[in-house]
Amino acid sequence: MKTKIDIAVIGLGVMGANMALNLAERGFSVVAFDVNEERRHDIIKRHKPLRAAKLMTVEDLSELINQLSTPRRIVLSVPAGPIVDIICQDLMAAGLEPADVVVDTGNSQWRDSIARGQSYTDKFNFFTCAISGGELGARFGPSLMPSGDKAAWQRLKPMWQAISARVDPISGYEIARTQVDQPLPEGEPCAEYIGPIGSGHFVKMVHNGIEYADMQMIAEIVQFMRQILAMSAPEVGAVFSQWNKGKLQSYLIGITADILQTIDPKTGQPLVDMILDQAGQKGTGSWTAREALELGVPANAIAASVFARFLSTQKKVRQIGAVQLTGPIIRTEAKAEWIDKLADALYCSKICSYAQGFELMSAADKENNWILDYVSIAKIWRAGCVIRANFLNDIANAYQTEPNLINLMLAERFTDRLAKSQLAWREVLAKAVMQGMPMLAISAAMGYYDCYREADSSASLIQAMRDYFGSHTYARKDQDTKQHFHYDWHFGSGEHLVEH
Repeated sequence: MKTKIDIAVIGLGVMGANMALNLAERGFSVVAFDVNEERRHDIIKRHKPLRAAKLMTVEDLSELINQLSTPRRIVLSVPAGPIVDIICQDLMAAGLEPADVVVDTGNSQWRDSIARGQSYTDKFNFFTCAISGGELGARFGPSLMPSGDKAAWQRLKPMWQAISARVDPISGYEIARTQVDQPLPEGEPCAEYIGPIGSGHFVKMVHNGIEYADMQMIAEIVQFMRQILAMSAPEVGAVFSQWNKGKLQSYLIGITADILQTIDPKTGQPLVDMILDQAGQKGTGSWTAREALELGVPANAIAASVFARFLSTQKKVRQIGAVQLTGPIIRTEAKAEWIDKLADALYCSKICSYAQGFELMSAADKENNWILDYVSIAKIWRAGCVIRANFLNDIANAYQTEPNLINLMLAERFTDRLAKSQLAWREVLAKAVMQGMPMLAISAAMGYYDCYREADSSASLIQAMRDYFGSHTYARKDQDTKQHFHYDWHFGSGEHLVEH
């Protein structure tokens, strides 16, 4: 009797092909399909060097269905949107059964995942798995955020944890692997069940929002060094190389060092200086900002980073503004005085952006009854994903120490760091403001920190104004806060009626 195959991968673009090869290399038999014949041929060529790995392609979905052991496990690696449903319908027509699991690994909107889960109930088990790490991650070890039916997860877990990124259990650092001929790493897998359908894609969305903030904050620090400290790109890159060995160690700090020290072969100038200053986006940062607004979570540093990208696209207007809008004369500062301060400013700002991301997940958790495990989420992000950093070990430890932590900034390890570094953080931001250099994300992060230190805020005046012009009422500090009052304001009359 012919041995049936373990898992199918549909969609052999960069991510799907690399995931199929990753699965095959870990010892799972894979059947792959793509409507593009060239992609089917290409993956077989790439698969040949993998000894003792079984991977085959098929020409249609009926053949794919017939090749699989039951209940079937099928991975979709296709663009988010209608194509997901088209393939699901085609799979049902090809013989998909109710016990079969179909996993959407695309960048789907989390609410769409919930709707699909409901739509396909009793037809098949629709499951989702958000992936971070790009093409190298998919090939050698991504960060995986699965969500859906727990029984389906148990069937997928051995595979997902086998192909995921790995972290050394003692040091907490990623066990890097970027070549086929490197040994398969052991260690803690960066793949763990997130929760009900949709929760995994929500967590990935927040990951991407934090990523936007991380990137913007790094860019602002680099701009400070280039403009105010008059450092060359390679000089700044060398500083980032050093930072990547300490408290700021992360994938983004590491690649920033590489980027800044890369020379353009055509001009002999730093390549970064030849790249047009217009940052693109795929929309997940905007999704995060919108969800924060919907849930009433103050994720202002994440939102500011999205707006910064919008501003970057206004190149023509900025070129006019550079001529017509007056700013201060930039005075060069001695770099020795500022390097450590900039490191502190970046670290403090990162604490705030991660605090915003975890606060947003907490709000969605309560809204949707997901029961998210923040220790697991922090650990999943330690390797394989774009925001991977040793810093995430501290976050995991913070939630292990205090599972009901209200806000990440209130964890002792972060409270202490913020207290020790806040003066340098403020000096950096003040210098940037006085020199006319925008720091949208870093200033938003500091505003977030300062707002949480403010026991009595200016919001009392705002609520008074709302009551004045719209009779929206207010609560009183000296009364039960569930009671609401209205004052009969009389503008300019000098007469005030009694409170109701």
